Amino acid sequence: MTRDLSRDPRRDLSRDLRRDLYAAAAAALLFAAAAVVGTAIERRDGTLFVNWPPLLANWGPHLGPGTLPAVVVAVAVVAYGPPLAARLPWRKLLLVGWGAGTAWTFALALVDGWQRGVARRLTTRYEYLQVIDRFQDIPAALRGFTDHILLGSPEHWPAHVAGHPPAATLTFVYLDRIGLGGGAWAGVWCVVVGATAALAILVTVRVLADERLARRAAPFLALAPAAVWLGTSADAYFAAVAAWAVALLALAVTGHRPGLTALGSGLLFGLTVCLSYGLTLFVVPAAAVLFLGSRRGRPLLLAAAGFLVVPLALTAYGFHWWEAYDLLTTRYDQGAGGTRPQAYWVWANLACQVLVVGLASAAGLRRTGVALRGGRGTAEFRLGVLVGAALLAMLVADLSGMSKAETERIWLPFALWLLPSCAFLTGPRGWLAAQGVLALLVNHLLRTGW
Repeated sequence: MTRDLSRDPRRDLSRDLRRDLYAAAAAALLFAAAAVVGTAIERRDGTLFVNWPPLLANWGPHLGPGTLPAVVVAVAVVAYGPPLAARLPWRKLLLVGWGAGTAWTFALALVDGWQRGVARRLTTRYEYLQVIDRFQDIPAALRGFTDHILLGSPEHWPAHVAGHPPAATLTFVYLDRIGLGGGAWAGVWCVVVGATAALAILVTVRVLADERLARRAAPFLALAPAAVWLGTSADAYFAAVAAWAVALLALAVTGHRPGLTALGSGLLFGLTVCLSYGLTLFVVPAAAVLFLGSRRGRPLLLAAAGFLVVPLALTAYGFHWWEAYDLLTTRYDQGAGGTRPQAYWVWANLACQVLVVGLASAAGLRRTGVALRGGRGTAEFRLGVLVGAALLAMLVADLSGMSKAETERIWLPFALWLLPSCAFLTGPRGWLAAQGVLALLVNHLLRTGW
């Protein structure tokens, strides 16, 4: 009897691997093109306002106290991550994953040293800690918040304060009030809380797709190249809040203590949109969760009620979200946002994400497209919907024109949701090694701006 080679599993695996490698190569070429074209534009016009296009970074090979720990963590996750993820009890897996992700992020940050890598990151002239003293009277600061957004206004806010609703700044104000003031505590807060975003994503994948895929994704979330920018950026904290909002919504619509989880989800979604204007686009992942979950009415009403709490509280104190956002768009045009060419950044922003999510995610996204063409009832299809929703939100942000450059940091809340696509890959150790090497190279060859 003649063997049907077209159905040979080994041949299929070889073909899939080849296609994965093509996808990774295409992503690498996209980044290379953005680097070459961006360098030419910056040298000619100086309109990109980044020193190492398309990243906000400077060339500067260096080693630091975090070098050896970072290598050790990377080797450990590559060697032991996949088998441990497959056999550890679920709760222990979450704890180990959070510990590994936190250690990886801290180690990469410490490559730049404690002061530059952690303690001073959130104390620069652009950052939230510059205005702590101006929030001694919080109600008065909120009432007058919009008066200081435009560049021509008296004592205008630093870039990050003006660029976000006041819940972002208030987080660091309250940390200061409970005795955790200064850049070091702020940096530690962002890393430790930010690392929990991976746990929220795993919980979501488990309840909406299946546990097998969540376990396969776990090592990739622990060893994410995104950790280069998660430590220490306030966007890491934002990413965690948004991720837990989605995770609690997923638990609510699948019947896991629906009243409590729905209310918690609503509260966190309300906080999310008051941390960053751009995170209103998390309505897209939320819609994907509702599409995949059951149509339970009461939890959705509780989520809607919870959502109103933080925005209404800020409104009651005199902050008006829409007015502030309108003023922010004007300030954006007053600064670099009005000069940076959208024709370049509309695709270079995506090139930045190649370094954030790694070449493994490029291959994973190819597999996501295959999964979405498969059967709707499969776990792979459901994971594909979650990943696709995050990618769609990122594309909308890109087309908005309000994300010209610096998206390696700004888009972290969306980018982390692309990493579970790596669960589709075969040969996880090789792909994990590629992720770790990429992050180590970026962190040791460049001095990133965040």
